[in-house]
Amino acid sequence: MTPARKICIVTGSRAEYGLLYWLMKEVRADVDLQLQVVVTGAHLSPEFGLTFQQIETDGFTIDAKVEMLLSSDTGVGIAKSMGVGVIGFADALDRLKPDILVVLGDRFEMLAAAQVALVLRIPIAHIHGGETTEGAFDEGIRHAISKLAQWHFVAAEPYRKRVIQLGEASERVFNVGAPGLDAIHRLEWLDRPSLERALAVKLVPPVMLVTYHPATLGQRDPITPMNELLAALDEFSEATVVFTYPNADTGGRSLIERLNQWVSANKHRATAWDSLGQQRYLSLMRESDVILGNSSSALTEAPALKKATVNIGDRQKGRLKATSVIEAEEKRKAIASAIRKALSDDFRAALPATTSLYGSGNVSRRIKDTLKVVAIGTQKSFFDIAHGH
Repeated sequence: MTPARKICIVTGSRAEYGLLYWLMKEVRADVDLQLQVVVTGAHLSPEFGLTFQQIETDGFTIDAKVEMLLSSDTGVGIAKSMGVGVIGFADALDRLKPDILVVLGDRFEMLAAAQVALVLRIPIAHIHGGETTEGAFDEGIRHAISKLAQWHFVAAEPYRKRVIQLGEASERVFNVGAPGLDAIHRLEWLDRPSLERALAVKLVPPVMLVTYHPATLGQRDPITPMNELLAALDEFSEATVVFTYPNADTGGRSLIERLNQWVSANKHRATAWDSLGQQRYLSLMRESDVILGNSSSALTEAPALKKATVNIGDRQKGRLKATSVIEAEEKRKAIASAIRKALSDDFRAALPATTSLYGSGNVSRRIKDTLKVVAIGTQKSFFDIAHGH
């Protein structure tokens, strides 16, 4: 009897776990596969909600915990965290000996895991490659992981072409769509009253869901654009505002401190969460009138829910954006103007016609089915487009 193929999935943050959740369920349910789960990064940090506990509550067994997040969000602190992560992943992956390592996106935690897998000759499957985020060093990490990986599961055709342009053979690059859309088709939604109870806040319209991450390649202190965003929100004194914390990125802690100050001054209508979890987050997105900030979920899941998005600044520059997305500079007037447009009758009337640019769901099953049959191996050739090989 052939032993089950071991698929090791790494997750380091709440957002990424939400995208990987359904793939983890698919792998676990397949008798020919064995799921291994490695958690790292913000999942293990009290500051970010100890979200590994949610993974266990969801019924998954955590096979390894790799502590790597130092209590610092400076550039040096992040770089040292990566070094600590490499040491931890070396021990974890040597012990688990997976057949395939699965990583998603562009986080520094994933680069640490991918480096170790490369030298341990563990083939890598990378999800969400080929995208550009010109305002963050995450883009360089994303492309680096693509070069370390054997298989690529991309969210749209332009991204598939870009991964091939990086020298990856076309037969190894699969356009499956964005896994975040699976939840929209499979989630057990919370209705508005249940959501209000879960959040302990009355969702008086207009409801605004806000996630603002540091633009890690920006030259400005991230507090400056955060203050511009908060000043814009001051102009909508009747709105209910729900924040989710920024990632554990360079400058993230100062943003958390600042938005908590604003929430304290607006307790009657605002709340902030280190982690909402997939069910509450997407249910809130569905009930919101406008999604604000610079999170990738505002460009993938929000258009699928036909929700207005105000994308602030350059962090997501270069990404495909649906007609429901309004661009705004990191200036108070520009942000306030974009919010007014998002709430206008004309813009809202056009939202039902929004088309998702990231597929239509059932992504996790397609990824699982592919991982089940690919030939295991780490050797690959550079695909030279000019010569067709």
